[in-house]
Amino acid sequence: MPFSADHAEVLGLKALSWLASSDELLPVFLGSSGASISDLRDRVNDPEFLGAVLDFLLMDDSWVVAFCDNEGVAYASLVEARAMLPGGDQVHWT
Repeated sequence: MPFSADHAEVLGLKALSWLASSDELLPVFLGSSGASISDLRDRVNDPEFLGAVLDFLLMDDSWVVAFCDNEGVAYASLVEARAMLPGGDQVHWT
């Protein structure tokens, strides 16, 4: 069953919460995204920001595994959710 946009946003919120609770990974996200702590609060309902959170987690397989194992979701869920959020379109080069 494909992800709905609402389901994708919920998973994005869970990812943001998980990321915010990581003393090790949160500074890496903030540094690489240019986001601030106030952005985490102010943009919690922004699907584009949640997509950026998922993009960040998808950069490293160990982050995907850690998050998905913590949440009890399939690893492919992050990719499926990302595709449903703004900017998550798959690029087809042919």
